[in-house]
Amino acid sequence: MNTLTASVIKEIGEIVERIKSDAEIKGVVITSGKTTGFCAGADLGELGGGGGMAGGAAGGEAALKAAFDAGFALNKAFRGLETCGKPVAAAINGLAMGGGLEIALACHYRVVADHPKIQLALPEAKVGLLPGAGGTQRLPRLMGVMAAAPYLLEGKSMKPAEALANKVVHEVVPVDQVVEAAKTWVKTKGDPVAPWDKKDFKLPGGGPYTPTGGQVFIMGNAMLRKQTYGNYPAQLNILKAVYEGTQVPFDAAIRIETRYFLKTMMSPQAKGMIRTLFLSLQELGKGSGRPADVPPSEAKKVAVLGAGMMGAGIAYVQAMAGIETVLIDQSQEAAEKGKGYAENLLKKAVSRGKMTQDKADAVLALITPTTDYAHVKGSDLVIEAVFESREIKADVTQKAEAQLAEDAIFGSNTSTLPITGLAKASVRPKNFIGIHFFSPVDKMGLVEIIMGEETSDEALAKSIDYVLKIKKTPIVVNDSRGFYTSRCFGTFVQEGLEMLADGIAPAIIDNVGRATGMPRGPLEMNDDVALDLGYKVTQQTKKDLGDKFEDRPFAPIIEKMVVELQRFGRKNGKGFYDYPETGPKTLWKGLSELAPVTIAEADQALIQEIRTRLLYRQAVEAARCFEEGVITDPREADVGAILGWGFAPWTGGPISLIDGVGAKAFVETCDQLAQKYGKRFAPPALLREMAEKGETFYGRFGAKAKAAA
Repeated sequence: MNTLTASVIKEIGEIVERIKSDAEIKGVVITSGKTTGFCAGADLGELGGGGGMAGGAAGGEAALKAAFDAGFALNKAFRGLETCGKPVAAAINGLAMGGGLEIALACHYRVVADHPKIQLALPEAKVGLLPGAGGTQRLPRLMGVMAAAPYLLEGKSMKPAEALANKVVHEVVPVDQVVEAAKTWVKTKGDPVAPWDKKDFKLPGGGPYTPTGGQVFIMGNAMLRKQTYGNYPAQLNILKAVYEGTQVPFDAAIRIETRYFLKTMMSPQAKGMIRTLFLSLQELGKGSGRPADVPPSEAKKVAVLGAGMMGAGIAYVQAMAGIETVLIDQSQEAAEKGKGYAENLLKKAVSRGKMTQDKADAVLALITPTTDYAHVKGSDLVIEAVFESREIKADVTQKAEAQLAEDAIFGSNTSTLPITGLAKASVRPKNFIGIHFFSPVDKMGLVEIIMGEETSDEALAKSIDYVLKIKKTPIVVNDSRGFYTSRCFGTFVQEGLEMLADGIAPAIIDNVGRATGMPRGPLEMNDDVALDLGYKVTQQTKKDLGDKFEDRPFAPIIEKMVVELQRFGRKNGKGFYDYPETGPKTLWKGLSELAPVTIAEADQALIQEIRTRLLYRQAVEAARCFEEGVITDPREADVGAILGWGFAPWTGGPISLIDGVGAKAFVETCDQLAQKYGKRFAPPALLREMAEKGETFYGRFGAKAKAAA
């Protein structure tokens, strides 16, 4: 993909000087020489390093000026193009994202190819940034503030026809005519002055102090608070840049934008989100954790044991990746039902025009539902997705392994049971590994791969190759009860239960839980996961740990709800909430009898403490996982947290949260929480050592640190 690097920005400046000085040049058409797209925007790898922009806020006036000049470079280059005195047209022959769209917006005329895969977008807000090359100023001047808002604040993309309707482009033409159409405009009508540089320009829909404009900013500010809870500085700064920039001449507007761009980029949120949601996600998506000395492999046939919701979802994503899939259950009816899950998803895809019927039929034909383990023969890999019982898992392991070749891999989809213990049922523990999917499998992008004590590098490499083939992101962790994701996620839902036992009103717990940036409050999440599942896992853990198991104050509440009242959560319509067939869910009125409320109102101090408890409880558990060697790569810890259980994305993940706050400050807060609420908040020795040395996780455990070692 074309990206805008520092060298490209320099080159644009040189091209502008040539356009100005060469009398033979009558106008310019900018297009891409690549079939992969027009331009994907700024190089976030380069941007993530900060360059001359890093540290400006703390470096005095000279450093601030240097940071501003570095941040303004792209805006300056595009403005130079826009004011070069000759007509410039963009022939957009592929996707144009971020700075790629911004360079097109700086052209006087825009022609886009009519192709279903082309998207135009300013997605910076999705990684904690704001468009910093004129996007916050040109888009509202083309569309109007109200119409531009979702494209700026949400990073929403446009198809060519939508861009034409929004007046973002001037023409949509067949792919092979896009350059010629742009040339024609330059030769026949070329106007070298942007609309906002003309005296008669008026902002579409009116500015901030018109009735429409005022409504946008008053309502927009309220809606933004409702959606982001103030966690995302990028969105607020975008709104500020638009508000201030649309009231001044364009050259002043882009300087305002650059200031907000720098302010946003230097925030811990932006640094964490860029690193995790873009750089690390990209690296892990290419298999960075794969053992390099193992030859590549390709899973062509995979058997899935268990056709419940999880197994059915795994079968679907495998078939979509072109893998021959055997789906086994105890009865043919159950196996067929599992295949039916894929059939329903494929029907939806066909009805929405996303897939042809022939393609859907071909995908479905790859899934063979059966009860016969003889069909496992010839499989490169087996995924076990049966009930969380050691006995059942041991039984299906032995049945499947009897049919497998010596080099085939057996993967268990367990979410909590240690892999080393499950591998005792295997005759080939070196080929036994954990491959933990998340539900619903077709929507969740993460797969947690768990190494048992005897798991080989060959098994790991083949598992990663399989995960990449089904288009998921793998993280690799070492064996432990609950591994990494389930263990840390469990602390979130449990801390909500601790608060319930403390007497805090359930509505306060869940409302503040959502305000932390988590997808749901902890009690809602308990219902989603299923209270009876959590209860069964607790009983199994109690059985395994014996005298070491510690009962919590909320345990009697859960036991009564599950065992006596049969309140299992969302799945049977009864949990902490009641789920009527029609209408919204409501808090179960009987909960106050089991958990009497002693704190019914929340002031700002309580709200902040609840936020801190929920986020820090998860983060300190992630730190413990590092100390115990359960997880060893901060990239995998952060990506796994956000993709796996929805840890507040604005933080960049629990490890980025600790690094952003600083180990010293994080430890001090945890000590205060531990003194007040118990040892579950106590920082591990590793974290105390890092605090004393002023270390960060990414500095101590990051890829560069490993390479240096």
